[in-house]
Amino acid sequence: MIKHRLFWPLCVLAGLLLFNLIYSPDFFSIKMRDGHLYGSLIDILNFGSPLILVAIGMTLVIATSGIDLSVGSVVAITGAMACLSISRSADQNALITVLIAILAALLLSALLGLWNGLLVAGFGIQPIIATLILMVAGRGIAQLITNGQIITVLSPKYQYIGAGSLFTLPFSIFIVAVMFAAASLLTRKTALGLFIESVGCKPTASRLAGIRSRTVMLAVYMFCGLCAGMAGLILSSNVSSADGNNAGLWYELDAILAVVIGGTSLNGGRFYLTGTLIGALIIQTLTTTIYMVGVPPEITLVVKAVVVLAVCLVQSDKFRGLLRGRGGRGKAGNYPANREVNPHA
Repeated sequence: MIKHRLFWPLCVLAGLLLFNLIYSPDFFSIKMRDGHLYGSLIDILNFGSPLILVAIGMTLVIATSGIDLSVGSVVAITGAMACLSISRSADQNALITVLIAILAALLLSALLGLWNGLLVAGFGIQPIIATLILMVAGRGIAQLITNGQIITVLSPKYQYIGAGSLFTLPFSIFIVAVMFAAASLLTRKTALGLFIESVGCKPTASRLAGIRSRTVMLAVYMFCGLCAGMAGLILSSNVSSADGNNAGLWYELDAILAVVIGGTSLNGGRFYLTGTLIGALIIQTLTTTIYMVGVPPEITLVVKAVVVLAVCLVQSDKFRGLLRGRGGRGKAGNYPANREVNPHA
């Protein structure tokens, strides 16, 4: 059981929750107020929803041996586009207005993902460079959309996306559940997951085997952009405003960390959506813990980095071997796989 890929992430998540319980005994308490559930656990799920969505899309991108550094900018662009569309309407709370704004924003996010996919799959640009272009330019695009200002909207229907409740739970949780279920079913119940993993392992070999690797990569980057677009809608609707400069800031790094913590290798190939979900919950629980303990803002990122480093180290077989005094050495008589042994030596 200790060798299961989810064992250490689950232990870390349980440790964080236990620390919060000791520090604040009412941490696990959940109260009903005005027909809605409130509590720290609910807040973790609610505020962690945008990160989980971005991390789901990032998992599939990384599985193809790629990376998407532009998701934070896509979050900002999507929120800005939706709020701009609603703010220009005569009736901001009209259902048709909100639906058009949502569809336009999601379509834009998918097109931005397609742009990344074209640069990577179509023109052969390294993923880190291709998505870095949109990461840098995207903030400027979001600022142009908002004209450098924070756009505020007065639309309860739009606000429902990030701040509404369904069956006493935050509506954002259901959005995450639907997207997670859809991604899991498509990648584990169809051949799509196998195609993604094969492209991540050996893109040339997968193409020669008949898999349209470029089409797979385009679809994956589009899906990642769509997930980031949904996260942008949740963030902007939760505060009824769009901030092109700060919305989704550093989300790309948190999403990558969530994927790595969940056990997916940055080298591509095998991916684990459940592990990504746990990784995102670890990051959000850690953020909640830092705020609750009252860590000074100037060292918050340092504390977060140290904890994430500890999580990654504890998952490393070599590091655990060093702690056990074996120094990471293999058994006697074993040689590294890439070393040739001279039988006459």
